[in-house]
Amino acid sequence: MKDYKSEIPQTPWRHKIHEVIFEADTPAGKWFDITLIICIILSVIAVMLDSVQAIRLDYGEFLIYAEWVFTILFTIEYILRLVSVTKPLLYAGSFFGIVDLLAILPSYISLFYPGGQYLVVIRLLRILRIFRVLKLVQYVGESKLLIQALKASRRKITIFIFTVMTIVTILGSLMYLIEGEENGFTSIPQSIYWAIVTLTTVGYGDITPQTILGQFVSVIIMVLGYGIIAVPTGIMTVEMTQAFKSKHKGIRACRGCGADDQDEDAVYCKYCGEKL
Repeated sequence: MKDYKSEIPQTPWRHKIHEVIFEADTPAGKWFDITLIICIILSVIAVMLDSVQAIRLDYGEFLIYAEWVFTILFTIEYILRLVSVTKPLLYAGSFFGIVDLLAILPSYISLFYPGGQYLVVIRLLRILRIFRVLKLVQYVGESKLLIQALKASRRKITIFIFTVMTIVTILGSLMYLIEGEENGFTSIPQSIYWAIVTLTTVGYGDITPQTILGQFVSVIIMVLGYGIIAVPTGIMTVEMTQAFKSKHKGIRACRGCGADDQDEDAVYCKYCGEKL
């Protein structure tokens, strides 16, 4: 009995489908990606318009037809993706494989709830279609640079976030002592919430310091916030510069699992071991 990583022999027609769907640097692949991006955007717009009651009352039937057209198109695309790779179950369990499934699943689930008492459930399921916007990520070439930069800077950003959380915890606790419950700082968590809002320069204004000392601390936090915002920007800028310099000439997608974020000098896929 074969496991989920077992290979299905690659035939010429399956190889051609793989080239069109996964190889973004070919003319056919580019047109496929452009068409798919347009369909995704239109389907997301249809979901948003369907949430507007006035539009739904006038064009509800049209939006339902449009939704099923997109669902059928994405279903065909999903099947072709599974057919074109040699390890379909491995692709189906990947991040984008799950996203592709979530893009079509709610429509089919709604077929099993035809009763009026389940209309609320159907509406909730339809909202899940908005996740189709995640499908856009894999068709935007430069997104790979951003993902690569995020991976490279994740430790630095983690330390940065930990530092920020330490600062807001200390400053929030300090404001709780200075202002007290009578001025709206009813607890340390509430004060930490205020510190985060102030540090990020959002400033909702639902809680404001009343004492001179509290206002002085607020000024320090506001000024500190402008400096802190620049830190992750600098980290990401450096990593994106490095990612851009190391960007490979073409996109190589694995014929086994469909992953296309392969290293430039890789001989085998780093996810399934398929030879590139």
